[in-house]
Amino acid sequence: MSSLRVTSTTCLLSFALLLQTVFGVTDPLFHSCSNENFTANGPYATNLNKLMGYLYHQAPPTGFGLGSLGQDPNKAHGLALCRGDVSSSDCKSCITAASSQIHSSCPNSKGAEIWYDECFLKYSDEQFFGQIDNRKKLFMWNVKNVSNPVTFNQKTKELLSQLAKEASVKPKMYAEGELELGYNNTMKLYGLAQCTRDLSHSNCKICLDGIIGDLPNCCDGKGGGRVFTGSCTIRYEIYPFVSA
Repeated sequence: MSSLRVTSTTCLLSFALLLQTVFGVTDPLFHSCSNENFTANGPYATNLNKLMGYLYHQAPPTGFGLGSLGQDPNKAHGLALCRGDVSSSDCKSCITAASSQIHSSCPNSKGAEIWYDECFLKYSDEQFFGQIDNRKKLFMWNVKNVSNPVTFNQKTKELLSQLAKEASVKPKMYAEGELELGYNNTMKLYGLAQCTRDLSHSNCKICLDGIIGDLPNCCDGKGGGRVFTGSCTIRYEIYPFVSA
């Protein structure tokens, strides 16, 4: 079992989360809708629908898609990101599910975000490319405590900091790795770090370092944890969780 906390300037939410797999795609981890709405069948709706179709085709081959369609004030901007280890077919399935679910959950919102385990989808009437988006931070953690929290926390920060450094300079802005837990030779620590590829390398590093610094707020001494924002994510576990 995991727990999830979402923080922003406007909300604080805490509840238990159980993930269920349906047709290979997990249920969404969280979604957010803007308060500004568009008119159904209007010009923004048309541009947004075309943009979703564009991202559906653009993202799976490389795991990332980015685009804008239309003219102001009805221009739609969006991006789709799949986890770096996810195959093209699974990426396409996740983006399909995300597009369908966000349309259902935020039917007339000009801006929305939805997080899945394997992908992330975001759109807005405001141009957001290249900007660090940490207005909302999602925290998930394993409810089980580790036996040696001080050393474990140090190892976690060591691994994730190294992965943040690697991810920020790689073309896919994604890194995964593992680290032996010196106090327990039978256990390893696994982690990943990833940014949306509209960020500069320096902003990717800033985003990742920021959420690594947030880990003590949610995951101190926990056997697993994740932090998501609209621009970057980190995760660590004591078991392998990415595709080989």
